[in-house]
Order: sequence, then C-alpha cells, then structure tokens
Amino acid sequence: MPDFKPVMNVLSSNVWPAPAKLNLLLRIVGRRSDGYHLLQTVFQFVDIADQLTFNVRADGVITRVTPLEGVTESQDLVIRAARLLRQETGTSLGAEIKLDKQLPMGGGLGGGSSDAATTLVALNALWNTGLTEDQLAGLGLMLGADVPVFIRGYAAWAEGVGETLTPIGLPEPWYLILVPSCHVSTAEIFSDPTLERNSPPITQKEFFLGYVDNNCLPVVARRYPEVADALEWLSHHAEARLTGTGGCVFAAFEDEAEAAEVLRQLPGQFQGLIGRGMNRSLLFKSIK
Repeated sequence: MPDFKPVMNVLSSNVWPAPAKLNLLLRIVGRRSDGYHLLQTVFQFVDIADQLTFNVRADGVITRVTPLEGVTESQDLVIRAARLLRQETGTSLGAEIKLDKQLPMGGGLGGGSSDAATTLVALNALWNTGLTEDQLAGLGLMLGADVPVFIRGYAAWAEGVGETLTPIGLPEPWYLILVPSCHVSTAEIFSDPTLERNSPPITQKEFFLGYVDNNCLPVVARRYPEVADALEWLSHHAEARLTGTGGCVFAAFEDEAEAAEVLRQLPGQFQGLIGRGMNRSLLFKSIK
C-alpha cells in the first residue's frame, strides 16, 4: 500500500483532478445489522475527471463558486468534506471552491465521492493540516463508502461496505462508457425488494476467470429502460457491464482506435466517453 505524504505546492496551480472509477464487478454478499450492504467489488480508475479549483481564504469561510443544480450547499459532498476537514483539524483557514463538472451525476462513475476525496486531499495540502492517508480515508468513510478508494488512489479489490481495500493489478484497457439520459438513485436501487442480497462470495482468482456480474443490473435495467437499451446496444460490440448502480454502462477495448470506432456508431439517444483504465488515479499521480 502506498504511503501518503502530505504535500504543499506540488501542483503548478490549485486545480486538482477528481477522477472517475468503474466497478468491474459488484456482488452483494450480505447485510449488516445497521442496514448497510456488504459488498465485493473491484475499483479501477479512468483518466476522465472533474476538476476542482481551490482558493484558500484566511477568514475561515468555506463557499462554493459553482452550485450544482438540485443540490443544496448542505448536501454538497465538496462542502461537507471541506467543513469536516476544518472541524477535525481545527484550522482557521477556509476555501473558495470551484467545480468544473465533467462526470455525469447518477452515473455510477463516483463523481460526488471523487469530488469529496479530492477536496480532502487538496485542502489537507493547501491548509497544511498534515493528516495521513489513513486519517483522510477515515474522514472520507464518514462521507460515503466510495470516498476512501479515491483517497488511496489505487485499483482495489474491495469488501465490507466498500472500504476494505486490497491493491489489485489489472490490465489497463480503453473503455467506452455510455451515458444514458437518466439519473439512477443508488438509495432506490439498494432499497428495491427484488435486489439479490445474498450472493456467495467469490475469490480474486474467480474474478480473473471471468466472474464479473453486478447484482444491481437486473433492478436497474427493469427500473430504467434507457440503461437496458444502452446495455443491449453495447453488447453487440463487446462485453457490456454496468458500473456500480449505474446508469453508465461500459465495455473494454484493446486500443483507443477500436473504442473510437464503436463510439462513432453510437445512436443519438446516448452520450459516449472514452477513457483509459488506470491502476493509479490521476489524483494519486498528481500528489506523488
């Protein structure tokens, strides 16, 4: 596991990436007494990212320059992450935060969690608060189960609620990601009574042998016909999968040209993104 080193002035500017992730499988293997689902999943990063700009304020005020439609400031994971870090460290500094949103909301690419993780990592550096990677990951888990993997910055086999991470070496193919015109609610999918919640656990060896199912797929496809249509279309060109609870679907290709050729044929009802799989995230590469 890579060691985290708090940094100052490593980047040439105060613009920080918040990269996308894909879930290469997602199995629900049980449920805790508090209602949280126990998972097995594999996270891999993609070189597509939101961008966050941080301007440090001396007056302690934390504010966002770019509000998200339908998301109040108290709900915004970026603001919540900044306030949590300030509360936990006692710093007197604040920040003005601008978000250039590139990742679709409700797409299963981890945009909100990634934005929160980048906020914790960036402000820990810019405020010089000196928390370790483990401490930042602990704060991240308070914001969401996916936040720690973005803080760690390496492709991982994940268990528990998604926070127990083991580094994993994966091929780094080119991915074509389809973005259906719908926003999938994770809470809605996990509360669906038909969701399979007791899949038998598998091993990493079985994953590499091709066990890449996603227990959320049947529920998402039934509730969101746009996702079912995207899966059906992409499956004619490659093995199509759902990332997280969706709604984005993806397929792997050996090279960028092959992915681009399939993208060229994409029907007008879908948007498409091409990105390279990465076992070290753009944020990880920025701070090392």
